[in-house]
Amino acid sequence: MEGFVDFTNRSQGRDQLFRATQYTCMLLSYLIEHKAGKEKLVMKLKQLESSMSSGRKMFRLGNMVHALVAARRTTQLPDAVPRFCLTASNLTRAIYFVCDAVLWFKSVGLQPDIDKAKWRNWATKCYYFSLLMNLARDWYEISWRLEQAVQEEKIKENSFWDEHSQERNCAKCDSLHGFLLLLFQILKRHPPLLLDLVKNLCDLSGPLDTLGIYKTNPGVIGFCGVISSLVGILMLASPHLKLKQ
Repeated sequence: MEGFVDFTNRSQGRDQLFRATQYTCMLLSYLIEHKAGKEKLVMKLKQLESSMSSGRKMFRLGNMVHALVAARRTTQLPDAVPRFCLTASNLTRAIYFVCDAVLWFKSVGLQPDIDKAKWRNWATKCYYFSLLMNLARDWYEISWRLEQAVQEEKIKENSFWDEHSQERNCAKCDSLHGFLLLLFQILKRHPPLLLDLVKNLCDLSGPLDTLGIYKTNPGVIGFCGVISSLVGILMLASPHLKLKQ
């Protein structure tokens, strides 16, 4: 099992490159589709986008096993909130990969009678729920670091501030500006958390549009996909920038 996971891990870099190419084509085709004389280029970009999408589905055929192994690992986490969020995320991601494989069988003609719309809807819902669980974990990581930073600041203040000044400072910390400043400082000090948050937020654009929760356009989805793919490539190239589970 572990050997199979190691093998599928090596395909993640290729998947991210294909993904970046796919969403770059989507973004470019959206930007130039209304320009005169660009019809052939738009058609080629859309064909390349479709090819990249099909290739990624083939690369992901074994990822269900990887997601199940990851879910088994996250059940051993000592903290209850990350344990629940990451286990739920990995399990729903495994279901997503099953749906994705079924859609690939449909696209290559192995299962022509499959209801594509139904399976695509299931896949999108699983992917959406997985992202929500990842974002819940990110917010938990941010919230306890915020609380820790506030407590540390109060300890420092108690050593040389009088009670009146301390109350004024606490009121300042409770303001929106103080909260945003503290949030910025925390994310700046923890790049893996910042990158994971950015990636998950960017990935939301696709399922939000597909499920009709928040309709956008291919330009927005393409742009967010490119940003998410570049962050994913950066995490693979520099493992210390990947948020630890």
